[in-house]
Amino acid sequence: MPALANSAQQAAMTDFIRGLPKAELHLHIEGTLEPELMLKLARRNGVALPYQSIEEIRCAYAFTNLQSFLDIYYRGASVLLYEQDFYDMTWTYLERAKADGVRYVELFFDPQTHTDRGIAFATVITGIDRALQQARDQLGLSSGLILCFLRHLSADAAMETLEQALPFKDKLIAVGLDSSEVGHPPEKFAAVFDRAQREGLLTVAHAGEEGPPEYIWGALDVLKVSRIDHGVRCVEDPRLVQRLRADQVPLTVCPLSNVKLGVFPCLEEHNLKQLLDLGLCATVNSDDPAYFGGYLTDNLIAVQQALDLNREAILQLTRNAFEAAFLDHAQKQTYLGELERYQQDYA
Repeated sequence: MPALANSAQQAAMTDFIRGLPKAELHLHIEGTLEPELMLKLARRNGVALPYQSIEEIRCAYAFTNLQSFLDIYYRGASVLLYEQDFYDMTWTYLERAKADGVRYVELFFDPQTHTDRGIAFATVITGIDRALQQARDQLGLSSGLILCFLRHLSADAAMETLEQALPFKDKLIAVGLDSSEVGHPPEKFAAVFDRAQREGLLTVAHAGEEGPPEYIWGALDVLKVSRIDHGVRCVEDPRLVQRLRADQVPLTVCPLSNVKLGVFPCLEEHNLKQLLDLGLCATVNSDDPAYFGGYLTDNLIAVQQALDLNREAILQLTRNAFEAAFLDHAQKQTYLGELERYQQDYA
């Protein structure tokens, strides 16, 4: 009988999570390219891939670390050539996000992945933005767009990318920093982040995923970021934890991604609950869901089960995401009010 009761309780919790109004703050749009769409675009654009089937692509998703993931990530992006391709990829994700209960998303894109292949910056951002605008009108799904610099490339290349982006500044809310973390400290990009801020853009940065806590310090103090993407290694530095807690710096944590890339051996050993217990502003996100086995709701359900999180913990993670979003106060209150009504109606 207890097993049945527990089963029923878990089913109820899963339903509760599925219905939650959500915000997603750490989502790489190129990382939503599912094998089906990858093959479709490859055939449409005449791009040769070393895979003949969806099954072969899925088998290739056997990563051992961040770099082995990035290798296939960039190979998959090679099918994106035209504005319609970027639109199709983005719209496919947005429809999925809507079904997941996402009300607001801030998505990353990596223009250098495409411009280095000879694709015009305008082609990339116009296709993505067209889908975002359509989602606002047709799906009621709001969004913000964050340009990420590839940290394994030079600071000069990042500055050149920022220059290409400035004519489209009205379509952006922030700049970020992603790709291979180890060996590429935030300080490398101090000048480009300073320039972006002078242009009125907010800043975020991946730090403390594979890289050490020192990278989080650098992102905070040199790049002046408003949020830390990942940040799970902050617990190795008590003084850093104190700083993050005092300033309520949001951490955009990606549980399934962390396990897939070997940051944690399994979800049961993830430190998300510890981050919450330490009073940090942790959020849950899906990172590159096509590659890591789950979208936002999948991440929330998986981590709830693995860490035995109660309803209040799930609500706190969800509230944190809306609070951490680059929205004005009124917009945040609208979403938080919807979350509060959902909680009351579900009780």
